[in-house]
Amino acid sequence: MFLSVLSAAGTDPDPSPTPTRKPVTLDDAQESATNAASWVEENWSTWLTNGLRILLIVVIAMVLRVIVRRAITKLIERMNRTASAVDGTALGGLLVNVERRRQRSQAIGSVLRSVASFLILATAALMILGTFQINLAPLLASAGVAGVAIGFGARNLVTDFLSGVFMILEDQYGVGDSIDAGVASGEVIEVGLRVTKLRGDDGEIWYVRNGEVKRIGNLSQGWSTAGVDVTVRPDEDLDKVKRVLGEVGERLGKDEPWNEQLWGPVEVLGLDSVLIDQMVVRVSAKTMPGKSLGVERELRWRIKRAFDAEGIRLVGGLPVQPDGGVAPADPTAGMAAPSAYASSTSPQSLAASPIAPPPNLSK
Repeated sequence: MFLSVLSAAGTDPDPSPTPTRKPVTLDDAQESATNAASWVEENWSTWLTNGLRILLIVVIAMVLRVIVRRAITKLIERMNRTASAVDGTALGGLLVNVERRRQRSQAIGSVLRSVASFLILATAALMILGTFQINLAPLLASAGVAGVAIGFGARNLVTDFLSGVFMILEDQYGVGDSIDAGVASGEVIEVGLRVTKLRGDDGEIWYVRNGEVKRIGNLSQGWSTAGVDVTVRPDEDLDKVKRVLGEVGERLGKDEPWNEQLWGPVEVLGLDSVLIDQMVVRVSAKTMPGKSLGVERELRWRIKRAFDAEGIRLVGGLPVQPDGGVAPADPTAGMAAPSAYASSTSPQSLAASPIAPPPNLSK
């Protein structure tokens, strides 16, 4: 009995029986094929309907995108042809800057094409997702939250872009205009949706972000004013001065190319100020935009020559002698006045002399 217990304890328990795989029969294969065929038969119409719907959405979106972009391109080309038609004429020289119109139309076309493509493709993508019975509410909510986060993170970029779009659409300035943007001033050489390039008076190029521009002073729109202040001596004949200035302005309005740059006659406005040693006569003229500086320089040139021919002296020259000559220069004019400290007996020298030390009382 003891041996039987030991033998029972030393032997391993029987392993669990391994399940045997049932061989696949022809009936089982036939049943699986029948189930698959019935599933395909039940769903093939849905697949075909969804596939045709997606294909139709994609085709319509692509065709609509091409049509809209081509229409925008044709519109921009028509604008450029209109600007080129008047180029070289008097109207084109006064009112139209071809390069400005070209860049402005290209920028507007680029914005319109990008917006149209985004709207069409985004709408098509949402319609395709709706075909697959996908709930679009969480997706739209996530996109809205992501858009807000990106907007806060890139608010400067968004501000620059929107400011550039409105500047171009409102035609606040263009290529060739002289503007004062507050942070910089100069001639506009390029207008972008984010940055505007300006060339300063010394040739430097300023890159101004559109979002930083709070005010714009356009010096090239409408008309400009050329103003010259003529300073003469107080003893000059005002009627003679006015007559000479009127003749200078009349001749300037008849000569080329100043007759095209002047949009009105040169007017002598009168005395701007009267002082003890001088009088200031104001001369003004309305000019083409951006041409006032050249007209002012030509006016000064002609006024100086006309005054020299008529014997009218400007303030700052040498005094005129009664015989018509010029008084010689005073050799002592550049010498300084004598100082009170030059004399040792003057009160100023005595006050500035050092105090003598007190006598030695010990002696």
